[in-house]
Amino acid sequence: MSMIKLNQQSKTIDLKEISITNSIIFNFFDKVPTNDRDETLLRALYIGVLALMEDRISAFLSKTSNELGTELESLKILFDLKQELFYKTAVKGSLAEEDIVEFLNNHFKDKKILDTAHLTGNETGNLPRNKTGDIICRINGDSDLKIAIECKFDKSIKLGNIESKDVFTRKYDTAWSQLIESDANRASKVSIIVFDISIVDNSILKIVENVGFIQSIGFVAIIDSQKGDYSNLAIAYMLARDIAINAKNVDLDKDVLAIIVNRIIKDINEITNIKRLVEGNIENNKAILKQLEKSILLMEFNQDYLSKFLNDGTLTKKDLLDFYMGEGVKDKYKPIEKEINELI
Repeated sequence: MSMIKLNQQSKTIDLKEISITNSIIFNFFDKVPTNDRDETLLRALYIGVLALMEDRISAFLSKTSNELGTELESLKILFDLKQELFYKTAVKGSLAEEDIVEFLNNHFKDKKILDTAHLTGNETGNLPRNKTGDIICRINGDSDLKIAIECKFDKSIKLGNIESKDVFTRKYDTAWSQLIESDANRASKVSIIVFDISIVDNSILKIVENVGFIQSIGFVAIIDSQKGDYSNLAIAYMLARDIAINAKNVDLDKDVLAIIVNRIIKDINEITNIKRLVEGNIENNKAILKQLEKSILLMEFNQDYLSKFLNDGTLTKKDLLDFYMGEGVKDKYKPIEKEINELI
């Protein structure tokens, strides 16, 4: 008997008592406060329906249902759902901010520092009706020693350096303006603006590849939220933290500071690029290994049928069909492919 009943007149859905045994769902709701669980369940149901309406998701599920283990399939489904939401709904900003706060607090624990990251939410700051500065990080828990982080997942945001600023045009947000505004609004020592690699203007990417420092303004960090890669933010934060801590006691020569910080960032960018090249080579080598294994399996398969043909003097129609379809080769390849994918 169906657990779901539709009321066509009132356009409502009635759900009977449902018991779900699923570790992913249980672990998720176990972290949600009791009072928020009903609302969260409705959101999850709504998001799931939106995802299932997408042909791309349906095609993906159909294609992988027989090729992936349950856990890996679940992870890929979650990744696709997250990607759908990230690109197609208005919640991408708030979801990304929550992920960043979680990453930062975990990073602080790993580094054994007492900093804390908090979402500012709808709280206005020092400027009237202004909410710029999405995240506040208190260094060692000190409310007077703060780093402000503004998250901008919007391709319309330009770099906006002061040399190209036309004060007579309509006001619009830029990386420069948001960094300055964050500092003023949240009374922070240093500010950071975060962009996602998939949603960032080319004017910013031309200047900032991974991490950038704008003298006397703040830091720019490019993350890849879809891959869960926030390493550039961690680098920017630790540099900003050093500046914030030392700036209160030392009369800094800002020109020298800019030289040192930009040199550090240059070296970090070079290391990051080398890492990406190595990772790219790993993936290329995996692809080569897969093709070699396929060729070996096909050679063995073809050799078996050649031997059969030479011994029997003919191939039955069933033999010819199996030879044409490559029967059995795909099943032999699956465990080999899995081993290659698990290689570092």
